[in-house]
Amino acid sequence: MKILFYFGHPAQYLFLREAIKRLMLKGFQVKILIKTKDVLENLLIEDGFEYTNILPEERGRSKLAIAYSLQKRNLALLPILLSFKPNLIIGTDASIAQMGKLLGIKRITITEDDYSVIKTLGDLAYPFTQTILCPEVCSVGKWNEKKIGYAGYMKLGYLHPNVFRPDNKIVEEYKLKKDYVIIRLARLTAHHDFGIKGISYDFLEKLISVFERKSLQVLISSEASLDDKYKKYLLKINPNDIHQILAHASILICDSQSMSVEASMLGVPSLRFSSFAGRISVLEELEHQYGLTYGINPVHPECLISKLEELLAIDNLREEFQERKANMLKDKIDVSAFLVWFIENYPQSVKTMKENPDYQYSFK
Repeated sequence: MKILFYFGHPAQYLFLREAIKRLMLKGFQVKILIKTKDVLENLLIEDGFEYTNILPEERGRSKLAIAYSLQKRNLALLPILLSFKPNLIIGTDASIAQMGKLLGIKRITITEDDYSVIKTLGDLAYPFTQTILCPEVCSVGKWNEKKIGYAGYMKLGYLHPNVFRPDNKIVEEYKLKKDYVIIRLARLTAHHDFGIKGISYDFLEKLISVFERKSLQVLISSEASLDDKYKKYLLKINPNDIHQILAHASILICDSQSMSVEASMLGVPSLRFSSFAGRISVLEELEHQYGLTYGINPVHPECLISKLEELLAIDNLREEFQERKANMLKDKIDVSAFLVWFIENYPQSVKTMKENPDYQYSFK
């Protein structure tokens, strides 16, 4: 069986990385396509996977640039699909759904975002895809008949305890202080980020002040270039080590939805300062059902500072959040094991999940 994967974001690749390794060991032929995005290409190089970058130059931020980029990806995909002749194509991008439909190839669209948040992408992809694979809690709008919901999160594909183990030695190699915090600054250039606000430099200054008063080392991870005055805080590591560094952090502050979910999978408290607060089902579940993260709208910066002070005052903060993580994991499956089964048996696996959704719990 031949499978083609297309990744447009590091989190999409990480979600399927373990499953791809296991499928290749089973003898599946795999082709990986990517576009340039953040550290995505670096991760693939570090992991030793062969891949093709079909969009080496990062696109612009305008809606016109995004539409033009989709057409470029469609044109780049066509000869590859005709040459490789995959039995199944998997990805988040609309190009996978559209070109798969055009050529009559089985196709799975993966997502962790609600349709209301990624409406443009949904409208471009969902009418053409066969299956929308996403966490149970996600809403896919009027395409619910195509949805296969699983009891987990995309980030559990690579951060479930059966796949990921925290390693103190890796952290020690970077000579970090015992107690440190991470501030993650996203670039906010995705199609769904128009009008979205996050952490400004003025607010960053306030956060650093709070942490330094508590004698916590501040590490900044940023997608965009930083102002010179903040470069002394810049986290300089191998991209493949970011989750080890995150796993040992005291707190994460960010305007990145993706990294907030990752912190929750690791039992690290996170405060996300974003206009998306209250709008994403996965994060709402992690916040209100499991108490693992907190979303605060940028119009209320004083609320974030107050919650931050509250968390820092908890003596056993790490132990408390590790317990909350354990409670969450009791309800969830080993996502990578489920993915291997689902892909290997597709499309029969869709029928199985429709008739008996509880089958997935055999992958606990």
